[in-house]
Amino acid sequence: MTGVIEAHIDTELEAQFNMRALRPDFETGMLRQWIARSAAFRSRGACQLDLAYGPGERDRIDLFPAKTGDSPLLVFFHGGYWQRGDKSLYSFVAEPFVEHGISVVLVNYSLCPAVRVEQIVGQAQRALAWLWRQAPVLSCTRKRWIVAGHSAGAHLAARMMATHWSGLADDLPSDMLHGALLVSGLYDLEPLCPTSLNQDLRMSLAEARAASPLQHPPATNAAQWLAVGGAETTEFHRQAARYARTFETQQRCMSHHVVDGCDHLDVLQALADPAHPFFRDALAFIASR
Repeated sequence: MTGVIEAHIDTELEAQFNMRALRPDFETGMLRQWIARSAAFRSRGACQLDLAYGPGERDRIDLFPAKTGDSPLLVFFHGGYWQRGDKSLYSFVAEPFVEHGISVVLVNYSLCPAVRVEQIVGQAQRALAWLWRQAPVLSCTRKRWIVAGHSAGAHLAARMMATHWSGLADDLPSDMLHGALLVSGLYDLEPLCPTSLNQDLRMSLAEARAASPLQHPPATNAAQWLAVGGAETTEFHRQAARYARTFETQQRCMSHHVVDGCDHLDVLQALADPAHPFFRDALAFIASR
């Protein structure tokens, strides 16, 4: 596509976003733990896997219901810079929330370079619309929906908060979402353009700007809770602070939370640890919606 930045790599920005370089032990250590814990949880828990919200191969969700049908619903989008990952890796995130009475949905979506980032946003919208329509069949509440995500998943969750649902379809309510839990999110995509990540994202500056949550004000006053690991790179802290500052009003709460001692990957483990203060704070946020 004309305008895509390919030749120049900004070494400073590359260092801010290249998580694999920062954590070379991820695939041999943490990732294996995630896979094992997720598989164990699926094997012993009540769950509905690979529910199709569309015709595509990755148009699938996993539902982990809590014991009561009127429990809050947490809809989680995984990270991976819109290029990697699968919902099956992240079942472990659902585990402590389900055990504390919150139903969880994990959403799969298509990956770049097969699609563009903005196409993934549309796919996420279709997933939530399908879930709303199927909620009675799935025994899910429609009263308290919290959208959540980590990294690129937080970008998608933020874009869901900016969606005017009733404008997409007459049967969707404007207040579908009652809050957002955004973990280590990407809200300004332009700095990704001069990095190696853009080799598969293929974004021009204009495309990155248009896809950024900073360009899409929230559609409601529902509270958003932003969390960043204390040990994350400065760019993740900058983006979270700017997003919160840009859209916080007297009516809309944008809480900014730092998870001490956690980097970009540790913070997700903290969210899934029932003994960690971050999980307990997230639980309290969901209960308050």
